[in-house]
Amino acid sequence: MTPSQGSGRSSFAESDLGKAFAACKGSFLFAGFFSLFVNLLLLVPSFYMMAVYDKVISSGSESTLYMLTLITVFLFLVMGGLEWVRSQILISTSTRLDQLLGNRVFDSVFAQALATGGRMATAQPLGDLLQLRQFLTGPGLFAFFDAPWMPIYLVLMFLFHWAFGVLAVVSAIVLGVLAVWNELATRSHLEQANREAAEASQFTQRNLRNAEVIEAMGMHEPLRARWQQKQMKMLSLQGQASAKAGLISMLGKTYRLTIQSLALGLGAYLALHKEITPGLMIGGSILLGRALAPLDLMISNWRGFLTAREAYHRLDRLLAAVPEREPPMPLPAPRGRIALEQLVIVPPGAQEAVIKGINLVLEPGTQLAIIGPSAAGKSTLVRGILGLYRPAKGCVRLDGADILHWDRRQLGQYIGYLPQDVELLDGTVSENIARFGEIDPEKVVAAARAAGIHDMILRLPQGYDTRLLGNGGVLSAGQQQRLGLARALHGDPRVVILDEPNSNLDQAGDMALIATLAELKRQGKTVIIITHRTNMLAQVDNVLMLVDGQVALCGPRDEVLAKLNQAQQPQPTAQPRPVQPARIGQAASS
Repeated sequence: MTPSQGSGRSSFAESDLGKAFAACKGSFLFAGFFSLFVNLLLLVPSFYMMAVYDKVISSGSESTLYMLTLITVFLFLVMGGLEWVRSQILISTSTRLDQLLGNRVFDSVFAQALATGGRMATAQPLGDLLQLRQFLTGPGLFAFFDAPWMPIYLVLMFLFHWAFGVLAVVSAIVLGVLAVWNELATRSHLEQANREAAEASQFTQRNLRNAEVIEAMGMHEPLRARWQQKQMKMLSLQGQASAKAGLISMLGKTYRLTIQSLALGLGAYLALHKEITPGLMIGGSILLGRALAPLDLMISNWRGFLTAREAYHRLDRLLAAVPEREPPMPLPAPRGRIALEQLVIVPPGAQEAVIKGINLVLEPGTQLAIIGPSAAGKSTLVRGILGLYRPAKGCVRLDGADILHWDRRQLGQYIGYLPQDVELLDGTVSENIARFGEIDPEKVVAAARAAGIHDMILRLPQGYDTRLLGNGGVLSAGQQQRLGLARALHGDPRVVILDEPNSNLDQAGDMALIATLAELKRQGKTVIIITHRTNMLAQVDNVLMLVDGQVALCGPRDEVLAKLNQAQQPQPTAQPRPVQPARIGQAASS
């Protein structure tokens, strides 16, 4: 298998998959080495039959028969052992391949989902890696190991008699043509079927995420009909490919069985004319069947080979598109100073910029509320600040370093983020709060207390050990949001970003959130909060109003709110953007 032409790699050896297979090269060579002896021992049945017919029957010697039988059984046992060793080598090789590529593929899937805003979030590459593993341990690969030794059988067939040799060569050519026909006849249909299957899977995943809305508004039937259309198209393509492959496989198997019987007839004819012995007659027929078996096996397992090849190409394209990054040098713990320099952001999948040239400086300890109409770009802005969206122009700096240059594993412990749509992960309450790292009970409880949910958690069925499945399970939307807040506050975050943190909260939740913001302010954390509720503005010192992806108003809270109250219909887009970056926080007010 070779990487696809569009993979962006100059050669197989330079691709990540190529390097992984190269690391397993020794194992494949060992498997090939054992295949040589396995195929040599597969000659035993032919020679046993020849010896029985030509030596034992003609001589009537029972001792010779016993000895030949014992030797044959011993050689069969040796062959079985070699087959087992070969299979174990390939199983170990597939496991090693998974170890070499598993983390890399997982990281690439995650990075691709992040880079596309979740539009291409799919676990198919992990399934592709599994498909490669299954092919490496399946019967199809053994055919490729056995096929190179077919010339040995052909030479022996010529040694038996030139007619046997010609028959074997012609039969090999016929089966080879059938194999090529199988490739040409099924490749395009299987490729299209795989694409349709992937689209149907993604369509189903999106629908399942919105199952409640679909059920509530009676959308189940039409969506099922649309899924069925995709499914039927995929099944039709698979059916066409399977029908052609089945026909070709049947022709190949029928031809092999027929020609093996004809070889027996040919041997009988030659034996009648005293050109060969009866033993060669039987041995030649058996040997011809053994010589053609790899080709027949390749034809019958061709679909598995095509599937594995497609999986290989998809993996190669993914790994080429998401190159592996060396972790950057660790930086000192951030103080929380954030600077936006001519920041322009085009979200994944969008054609135009949503954030348009924002300059802003937040000093450490600043509390900033971002307000503005819907679709103003508020959530896009905070995703850019977090480094989740790569800027089209400009940059985001945290303590002077580009946010994209930070080691995310190091930076994550200093960032607290509560998204607008909270997604809890499968695991216990404590694991979710601890971000699935090492659980320090004191830190977990401290984060829960800071979010005001410690008592709520204690009332859960198993308290902090309650398992959450399916995005919260036993928790209400408000409880999930407060648990997400506890996750954001875990450890010692220097920057806390909250996107509509009270969208699902009741009055008690609101009061707990206000107390949390007050405590963060007392601790000197840099806090950015997106909100539409005026009661949250009382907890911050500064307000930024965003309109159409630009800064309309920015400054101390009271000044911004006073300007908004003065105008009945403010038109923030008519105000010129400041040439110098807005600087808010401790340094600006001194």
